[in-house]
Amino acid sequence: MSDKYKEIINFIRALYRKDGVIHLHEPVFRGNEKKYLAECIDSTYVSSVGPFVDMFEQKMCDFTGAAKAVVTVNGTAALHAALVLCGVEYGDEVITQPLTFIATANAISYAGAKPVFVDVDRDTMGLSPEKLADFLEKNCEIKKDGYTYNRISGKRIKACLPMHTFGHPARIEEISSICLKYNIELIEDAAESLGSYTGGRHTGLFGKIGILSFNGNKVLTTGGGGMIITTDPEIGRHAKHLTTTAKRPHRWEFVHDELGFNYRMPNINAALGCAQLEMLPEFLKEKRNIAQEYGKFFNNTGFDFFTEREGAISNYWLNAIILKSREERDEFLEETNNKGIMTRPIWTLMNRLSMYKDCYADNIENAVWLEERVVNLPSGVR
Repeated sequence: MSDKYKEIINFIRALYRKDGVIHLHEPVFRGNEKKYLAECIDSTYVSSVGPFVDMFEQKMCDFTGAAKAVVTVNGTAALHAALVLCGVEYGDEVITQPLTFIATANAISYAGAKPVFVDVDRDTMGLSPEKLADFLEKNCEIKKDGYTYNRISGKRIKACLPMHTFGHPARIEEISSICLKYNIELIEDAAESLGSYTGGRHTGLFGKIGILSFNGNKVLTTGGGGMIITTDPEIGRHAKHLTTTAKRPHRWEFVHDELGFNYRMPNINAALGCAQLEMLPEFLKEKRNIAQEYGKFFNNTGFDFFTEREGAISNYWLNAIILKSREERDEFLEETNNKGIMTRPIWTLMNRLSMYKDCYADNIENAVWLEERVVNLPSGVR
């Protein structure tokens, strides 16, 4: 073992009190999960209708402050539906960040639109409002129909889709103001930021729609699942209708009044979510404790531990350190994974992927800098 990383590996083993493989983010089930799943099975309502679906949606409204929450089969489906609900159409453009999970860009493509990649801030890893304003001022104009158009492509920019990376809130209030000025719909990819806040408001509630993810590696899991959250009850009603195949309520007739999606979360997944949501405050407290222990350890070690910015509260979904170069990053990944400590690099930039290589991505030096240096550390609840 290299002496350079031996101390870090030993610290992580002590932190998690484990000799075997330490995974990046394992789910933890220590509440009413088995009880609620048994109730769900006994009721026979294991598919897309059942009391746990309604309960999960309402309890998530209570937790986040949303006016309406609508569960979906996964976070990507929630993103796709959110774009459609905001009027994104074939041929439109949607501004997002190059440093994100693939689902963000893919959902834009599913809606028939094209991503426009604008740089991130180094201290949030989320979309930079300064770079966003600069791009819009230099390259775009508001036409007589009230919409903003990209002078370079001639396309309408219908929406902006920032992501709260690893649970750290982007400067979403500033982004919201810019979008309002240019009549661009704001959709928040809050997939990773359940339990994160800016100015006392939960992420996902600054734009027209926000989305959450409950994948197996998230703070709260339903196995697979996602959710649309909004402060507008009417948008929430439409979201529920759209994601349940746009079927008009009737005891036996099958009438669908628009192009809808079969994006419903099964009741059995919602049962798991209800139990996990009861444990969420405890999970968030524990994750903050883990982040604080990491922060103390990495202080004065030569490795920069990534922390929440001033004015924001992060859920610290995935803890991260910033190394000095891609070479050091790769060396660290090799050494830690060889020793059974699961660490991961940040995502490959979207504009480097073959399907998005022709999308606009100019002046993204912060995203490039972070891609070369960021590594995630084991972050699950102990």
